[in-house]
Amino acid sequence: MSLSMHTASVPVFQQMLTALSGLLTKAETHAAERKIEPGVLLQSRLFPDMFPLARQVQIACDFAASVSARLAGADVPVYESGDATFADLQQRIAATLAFIGDLDPTQFEGSAKREVVLRPGTPKERRIGGQAYLMAYGLPQFFFHVTTAYGLLRHNGVEIGKKDYMGAY
Repeated sequence: MSLSMHTASVPVFQQMLTALSGLLTKAETHAAERKIEPGVLLQSRLFPDMFPLARQVQIACDFAASVSARLAGADVPVYESGDATFADLQQRIAATLAFIGDLDPTQFEGSAKREVVLRPGTPKERRIGGQAYLMAYGLPQFFFHVTTAYGLLRHNGVEIGKKDYMGAY
């Protein structure tokens, strides 16, 4: 039995986004208990040239939604980019979970061979098969941003561990 593209994507995104939501809840509690301005955590970065925590969460959500949408042959949702608070980020995660949860597994049929066009009409346009898009591009990008968000929170003293990162599975 082969693994469906839906099974290889949506449940993984759901697990990790739910865990990311839990990480943000712990971060918000951490900030409140230690009287840290929430914006300090949300704008934290490990090095000046990297995106801050809030942007890491946004990009993780964007990858979960866009990869799922492209594989399902659906329109990629567009979110407002004003995620300045923990509540805003939680809302973005919830919207992403709702979007990918509403995709029917049958929409993913044949997507392993479906051509995905990234950055269409630009000099950076790239065409890639659906399976390679998911396995070699989409999932690694998604995990990079979730892991970076985890690392930023851990670096800033939020008491989290691997169990928090992984969530329920």
